[in-house]
Amino acid sequence: MTRVDLNCDMGESFGAYSIGADDAVLPYVTSANIACGFHGGDPRVMRETIARATDHGVAIGAHPGFHDLAGFGRRNIDVTPQEAYDLVVYQVGALLGFAMAAGVPMQHVKAHGALYNMAAARADLAAAIARAVRDVDRRLVLFGLPGSHLISAGEAEGLAVANEAFADRGYMSDGSLVSRRRPDAFVTDVNEASVRALRMVRERKVRAVDGTDVAIRADTICIHGDGAHAAEFARALRQGFEREGVEVGPVIRV
Repeated sequence: MTRVDLNCDMGESFGAYSIGADDAVLPYVTSANIACGFHGGDPRVMRETIARATDHGVAIGAHPGFHDLAGFGRRNIDVTPQEAYDLVVYQVGALLGFAMAAGVPMQHVKAHGALYNMAAARADLAAAIARAVRDVDRRLVLFGLPGSHLISAGEAEGLAVANEAFADRGYMSDGSLVSRRRPDAFVTDVNEASVRALRMVRERKVRAVDGTDVAIRADTICIHGDGAHAAEFARALRQGFEREGVEVGPVIRV
């Protein structure tokens, strides 16, 4: 049977600020990427998000990003590979501590925003991130764009990897994501997103913004938790997959 994971970026609220629709999304996803306090999140939110995810049987993972609350971690920052390594070890370790305290296993690591995109294109940053994940816990799965340096670096370090596709983002003809600054960066129609996601899983293809088909592998599909229609997208994708006989579950069978 065809199988796919549905992941969502979560736990990005902090202090008095509420971001995302975590409670509405959790019933439909199978993996949660939990912010670790740098681009979003704080200790209380990390602890509470782990608890809520666990209540729904959702696997948890760390979502480390740049230390950039004002830019939500989506602005490129000129870091060295050593600095990227330190950022990831620090944040993954923080969430792992909360997971251990709760008696919950951690499944994966997915870099956030600009750190993710920069590492996808830069071998040195990808290698630093993969090495950081390996050094913290080599059992963790590393998420990354198909064909990117994150995937190859994870494999080189002996990590399990999960190729990640995006139901709510536009693609360039080279398989990279369309810049968020462009008007065609996002897929806003729920039905279109569902059809695209099913094709990614079944045919391993996605239609790029220039009309060409791009080969893609989708072990896990992301729904952005801070999107305006996150819960609607999550529900539609989950129901669409189940209706079409696609099994939905975490990247590690539990």
